[in-house]
Amino acid sequence: MIAIGSDHGGFELKNEIIKHLKKRGFTVEDFGTFSKDSVDYPDIAKAVCEPVAAGKFSFGILVCGTGIGISIAANKIKGIRAALCADPYSAAKAKQHNNANVITLGGRVTGPDLAMTIVDAYIDADFEGGRHQKRVDKIMDLEQN
Repeated sequence: MIAIGSDHGGFELKNEIIKHLKKRGFTVEDFGTFSKDSVDYPDIAKAVCEPVAAGKFSFGILVCGTGIGISIAANKIKGIRAALCADPYSAAKAKQHNNANVITLGGRVTGPDLAMTIVDAYIDADFEGGRHQKRVDKIMDLEQN
């Protein structure tokens, strides 16, 4: 199960991603926004990331205008490793090396075709563990200090 959300700047791309994920057979829960009316991206990041961090979803996808603000907000939620992905290689590495549990995209800077390629690259990748686990553990330790 996948959690997804966007602010107004990512609303259209979020809806395209939802259609794509459903075509791939995934169950998706949309945490909003549900229109192009202005909303604050930290609220959407919190709504998606808290249940992801609690293990209620496999991962989350967040979209704002550039992907930057919502990524910053997402990474303030304990237990979240959010990665802003602008290409499929980075998306795959976000999962393989960092075990990112949220990816963020920019609705105003990423076209729909590229976005679907990014999402697929992330989904189809697996965390490699091993030497990367030690680094992920160190990242998570940063939250404690």
